[in-house]
Amino acid sequence: MFRKPPQGTRRLGAISLAAAAALLATTVAGAPASAAEVEETANDPAYVIPGVDEISSSSNFRTIANLPKTGAFESESAYGTDIAFQGNYAFVGNYNGFTIYDIKQPRNPKVTSQVLCPGAQNDISIYGDLLFLSVDSSRNDDSCNSTAQSATIKDSWEGVRIFDVSDKVNPTYIKAIETDCGSHTHTLVPAKTKDKIYVYVQSYSPNASFPDCQPPHDKLSIIEVPLNDPTQAAVVATPNLFPGDLGAASTSGCHDVTVYAELDLAAGACMGDGVLMDISDRTNPVVLSRVRDTNFAFWHSATFNNSGNKVIFTDELGGGGSATCNPTIGPKRGANALFDIEGEGADRKLVFKSYFKIPRENTRFENCVAHNGSLIPAMGRDIMVQAWYQGGISVFDFTDSSNPVELGFWERGPLSDSRLVLGGSWSAYYHNGFVYSSDIQKGFDVLKFADARTNNAEAVVALDESNPQNQVSYPECDQVLTARVNGGLTVKSGSTVCLDRATVNGVVKVANGGSLIVYKSTLNGDVNANGSKLVNLVETTVNGGLKAVGAKTTIKNTNITGTVKLS
Repeated sequence: MFRKPPQGTRRLGAISLAAAAALLATTVAGAPASAAEVEETANDPAYVIPGVDEISSSSNFRTIANLPKTGAFESESAYGTDIAFQGNYAFVGNYNGFTIYDIKQPRNPKVTSQVLCPGAQNDISIYGDLLFLSVDSSRNDDSCNSTAQSATIKDSWEGVRIFDVSDKVNPTYIKAIETDCGSHTHTLVPAKTKDKIYVYVQSYSPNASFPDCQPPHDKLSIIEVPLNDPTQAAVVATPNLFPGDLGAASTSGCHDVTVYAELDLAAGACMGDGVLMDISDRTNPVVLSRVRDTNFAFWHSATFNNSGNKVIFTDELGGGGSATCNPTIGPKRGANALFDIEGEGADRKLVFKSYFKIPRENTRFENCVAHNGSLIPAMGRDIMVQAWYQGGISVFDFTDSSNPVELGFWERGPLSDSRLVLGGSWSAYYHNGFVYSSDIQKGFDVLKFADARTNNAEAVVALDESNPQNQVSYPECDQVLTARVNGGLTVKSGSTVCLDRATVNGVVKVANGGSLIVYKSTLNGDVNANGSKLVNLVETTVNGGLKAVGAKTTIKNTNITGTVKLS
């Protein structure tokens, strides 16, 4: 029996995506839902599971655009996979190759080019003019014209392909590197010097009958890529993460590794184990801490918080092809596990804090489980956006790692009401103000999460290049001001002060080495920031002048009435 959706939830009928976007745009007016409202909506017994081709979301989430799969990528078996970003482009993997999207205008994305190069799953990364694809499908050769061939044949190939994408319209295939057991996923790792990068290759499931994928395979394959001649890229190390068979019985390699190179840390999701690694020596990662969980079926991926003192691991129960978002499976399986990193140096340990799983029930025809996501760089908070396949996309706050709270959600209904069709959001990432999603069947989605707790992220950082499994830091707010400040403001050296819809009456002084980040605020006085580290002014009014000589400065949609001196 049809029940009216609870307050704060939109439910759209089977209409065109363009019409859906237009309707959503007209129904999102007003203040965003509070955390309590969203949580109440998500757990409300009156919540209605959307039907086939329907969209449901919290009131702070809306559809901006969708580009369906086309051409050689249009079939049901041509799964959309991961996303990387650079400048005004998004690079999206597909089991049949990859697509480059122009996202200069997020509300009107366009296909720049599409490269047909089959080889599941084409996990994707970008670095300068180089694009990397993972091939975990045994092929008869390394070309884009290859066909499937059994891994029992010694001459079969799988590994990593490299493309030159300096010309976004005409990418060029330049190199292939074979790796043991192929490359299910890979992670770009900056070197200590600027003349090269490394690629950590994750693969698993060895078999004694596979000449190039022999057990026990408790290792990574590490590729070194000379940037002045990437055609010389080659495997330079194959470190064993679990010497002496110390991995869990279900571990035979890693599914994914996320690196935080600035902190010389990596988090590995290694099938039966979650590991924290020191990667000070890029070709010789050292396991610092290893954890297991009886509720976890398959350690799939990891995400650090910005401070690097927390890690979220995901459990891909059912391999991503099963319906696990239901009361039978429960809230602790197919979920996220949140860990704090405690201790120092070689004594750092992963300490379990809690689980997080979307609180909505899906039908038995919807594959749903925790999958790929990234941080939203909100001021003073740890917030993540995450894909859950046909469970949709969730945004949650894990500032308190013992008590994560969902802030909003967006989901499509099942692809079918009679059979389980593999689909839904494979990856959902925040990038410079928008959420981008690669939907396995529906193509490329652009979404907007409009919420007072995260909108200020646009002032914190704008990334030119982003590979979510290679995390880079953004400014950490030591203090977030949201009210009126009289008598001016002084930012000390080494400190970062953030303003979110605040008012400062008086002069703002930023000391050498200090940082000031301002979003939708009013500064009634001069800003003196010569020699400071960073000054970001976004959607702000400065009733005075600005001096920021020597500072890294971003000024966007900001009115400054006085003199501006930046150099």
